[in-house]
Amino acid sequence: MITCYLEYQIDPYKRAEFKQYAEMWLPLIERFGGTHHGYFLPRESASDLAVALFSFESLAAYERYREDARNDPECQAASKYAADTRCIVRLNRQFLEPVLP
Repeated sequence: MITCYLEYQIDPYKRAEFKQYAEMWLPLIERFGGTHHGYFLPRESASDLAVALFSFESLAAYERYREDARNDPECQAASKYAADTRCIVRLNRQFLEPVLP
């Protein structure tokens, strides 16, 4: 299993827009065979930090999802929404191997 850790720098004045973007992606990851662990918005922390975590069975499965998502109308709409609202300033992506019981 591989978990993708996404760290977003968001525009703190566009928190609502980022939340809507996150809500658009939650079902999409699941539809492509992943498990979404949620988006995490700033609360008692830096006002411009948001995080998302989702897992796929392997890096190859994640890469298939990325390829398929490029051609998916709902994925394209979610990406366009983020670009149009400019709610995301920067994105960092890390791949982690979970240690589970």
